[in-house]
Amino acid sequence: MKEMTDEEAEYWDDYYTKNPPEIDPDTNGGFAARSFKMVALDRLSENYLLTRAIATHKTPTELIGEMVREKVAAAVEAS
Repeated sequence: MKEMTDEEAEYWDDYYTKNPPEIDPDTNGGFAARSFKMVALDRLSENYLLTRAIATHKTPTELIGEMVREKVAAAVEAS
């Protein structure tokens, strides 16, 4: 399977940010079996994480960790 170039990853990141796919509320989007075993994600979240992982050369787990730490830091600052 061919890997995405940085330009392709940026394109898809921008595309899905501006054009999120519609999500059927009756389904949970399944599990992101390629990346996570314990986290249920909707398709938009899975696509975003995988696209950003490719663009940044990080794992989806690293990206989630960064997002969680940002939220925790914001909550601490707010309190």
